[in-house]
Amino acid sequence: MRNRWLAPAALAGLALIAAACGTSSTASNSGSATKPSGSSSAAASPVSASTAALKSATISGTKVVTNAQGFTLYWFAPDTATKSSCNGACAKFWPPVKGPATAGSGVTGKLSTITRSDGSAQATYDGHPLYTFVSDTAPGQAKGNGLNANGGVWHEMTLTGATAAVAHSSPGSSGGGGGY
Repeated sequence: MRNRWLAPAALAGLALIAAACGTSSTASNSGSATKPSGSSSAAASPVSASTAALKSATISGTKVVTNAQGFTLYWFAPDTATKSSCNGACAKFWPPVKGPATAGSGVTGKLSTITRSDGSAQATYDGHPLYTFVSDTAPGQAKGNGLNANGGVWHEMTLTGATAAVAHSSPGSSGGGGGY
């Protein structure tokens, strides 16, 4: 007799837990537009606010340029001042920063735009097209700095520009891709 009563009570308890989890996940999803998770659609959200002012931040002792949400911005060694070399699958892992961008406090470099191969505008800083990195899941991270992927080396964009880091990239680097 006692077991018959426990089974319905246990089922009711599980239903309450499931309902609470469903409510919790819905609430956490509502904030995903401003705080990216590991998914590619949420990770691309830091780029969506491209018309906001770029900012400066100190990450691991280096003063870098970030987007309005505080995500590190990167430049790609194979790019030129007029052409992005990161398209297709590359751009899924390294989303281009949509242009035009404006300079916020502490950002002193020259901001401009280039036209990408798909016709969209991409923001540049001191002549370098800008990107975010999907593995940076929170402001203040720079997981993409120094990665050799997609045919070249990726660098965080410092406030002083990209020229100091150019010496570290070699034109012959093949960039095994590492899955990127």
